[in-house]
Amino acid sequence: MIKSTITESKKLNHPLPSLTYFVKMTHPASHLFEVGFQIEHWSDSVLNLKMPVWTPGSYLVREYARHIQNFKAVSKNKQTRLLSQKVSKNHWRVETKEVDNILITYRVFANELTVRTNHLDDTHGYFNGAALFYFIPELETVPINVEIITPHPSWEVSTPLPEIPGKVNQFYAKDFDTLVDSPFEIGTHAIYSFEVLGKPHQYAVWGTGNIQPNKLIEDTKKIIETEANLFGGLPYDDYLFILHLTHNNFGGLEHKNSCSLIYSRFYFRDTERYNRFIQLVAHEFLHLWNVKRIRPKALETFDYERENYTPSLWFSEGTTSYYDMVIPLRAQIYDAKKFLELLGKDITRFLMTPGRQVQPLSESSFDAWIKLYRRDNNSDNCQISYYLKGELVSLLLDLLIRAKHQNKRSLDNVMVQMWEQYGKSETGFTPHQLQRVIESVADMDLQSFFNLYVDSTEELPFNKYLNPFGLQLKPIMEEDSIPYLGIRIKSENNKEIIKFVEKGSPASLEGIDPEDELLAINGIRVTAEQLNERLKDHQAEEIISVTVFHQDELKTLSVTLGKPQPRGYEVVEIQNPSPVQEENLRGWLGKI
Repeated sequence: MIKSTITESKKLNHPLPSLTYFVKMTHPASHLFEVGFQIEHWSDSVLNLKMPVWTPGSYLVREYARHIQNFKAVSKNKQTRLLSQKVSKNHWRVETKEVDNILITYRVFANELTVRTNHLDDTHGYFNGAALFYFIPELETVPINVEIITPHPSWEVSTPLPEIPGKVNQFYAKDFDTLVDSPFEIGTHAIYSFEVLGKPHQYAVWGTGNIQPNKLIEDTKKIIETEANLFGGLPYDDYLFILHLTHNNFGGLEHKNSCSLIYSRFYFRDTERYNRFIQLVAHEFLHLWNVKRIRPKALETFDYERENYTPSLWFSEGTTSYYDMVIPLRAQIYDAKKFLELLGKDITRFLMTPGRQVQPLSESSFDAWIKLYRRDNNSDNCQISYYLKGELVSLLLDLLIRAKHQNKRSLDNVMVQMWEQYGKSETGFTPHQLQRVIESVADMDLQSFFNLYVDSTEELPFNKYLNPFGLQLKPIMEEDSIPYLGIRIKSENNKEIIKFVEKGSPASLEGIDPEDELLAINGIRVTAEQLNERLKDHQAEEIISVTVFHQDELKTLSVTLGKPQPRGYEVVEIQNPSPVQEENLRGWLGKI
């Protein structure tokens, strides 16, 4: 086996190679990026090239190399083709003996419009570094230049990378991590520039919709100022929001001085949907501190070839989710009543996910790579999102600290201490170090709390922590009781398909499975729209017959209905709160 001799070359004091990428879009409608990678001053007999399999912030092995085609390596000086071989799924090896100037060319198919992949069509080009560029092992810290060759003179380039002085559409990345952390939007997108706290910011918006730029910019300014106030300033020189407006999409991916957002194009006029987008902005923007700089030890140095396991994503993502509700409240974009409404909806989602009783929060974090992004029809039965439970554990920690210290301390102090101790130096933290910081702010031993609510499946005692603030969690029952069957169904092509069967439910006990086709109850046809109304005609403990197609076999099963279940939960004020409870609530949320 031929091995790379980069380390030996360094010992011989050879100059480090000069690295430049060229990205062309000759025929955008083909969805093919044409990439050139020029390596000058090369001094080794073998060149190893590796494609990342994931991108930071999205914890799934996505196998970006599967989109690469037409790989070719040539000697730039001699214009001769070099012998190359693919040796693993993401690893190419090129023989480079007596060659010091190499040009690698390849094409990347890009027709997946998400914040973590690449997309190219006749309206724009968008890419993430991890999904487009190779890295050379042992040269990850070498600077990289990127030149974008647009298909039309009218196409502009938006990226957080600095432009090389005196050059057009040529950019500089100080290392491969920075290149990966810098998405590109290329096309005729709208650009909205504004200033916050003396620093330039931009929205680069692709797509059309009912976005109201002035309102969005004003609210974004409020989010930025509120979060900057929390951490004591902005740790960047400029910031770019890339926003894709599409049909029925939602997502975001954080970067150190930018983020990519995707949202449904006509969701900006409706207040509730607009608020959800503002939460997305607050979430991704907070990540420039929490996860991009304050990050778990396992993510201190990225390994782009394999999973980077950590049990602490509940803090990186879940605590950020808690703040994406809190920040718009503090920014006065919505009020405390709306905050409690949103909190009630999230608690509802949590308490209606049976997997909370199966998967501990730390395990959910650790298993992100194989579970969160790979959902199936049993996922809700066996797992819980570290975003969701992490948010609610963060809520309990905030309430615990505030109640003990009369709002003079809070989770804010934890965030600031983590920033000062780990974020500014970008030193990764361990789970033990995170717990010690939280304990130091709370001024109490929290080992039992972590054992119960982070490392086990003990139910979260919401009322215990809400009560000092004069609040309680209240179940919402249907006016007309619906006995419990335990299925969710969806109409698909004139068929009523069972999409989920809750574990331990009456339906599951009789062998009803996801993907069964529901036909009838008590011999009479039933649809997804009719199901709840039909169930109201029956009582708990009553036996009904349920007819389904199970793997094309007709079955009629006798099912004993259970007691009615809450349709949701809400956080409400208790009657006659004490002065201390009222003061605690004001200190936390202000006036309700």
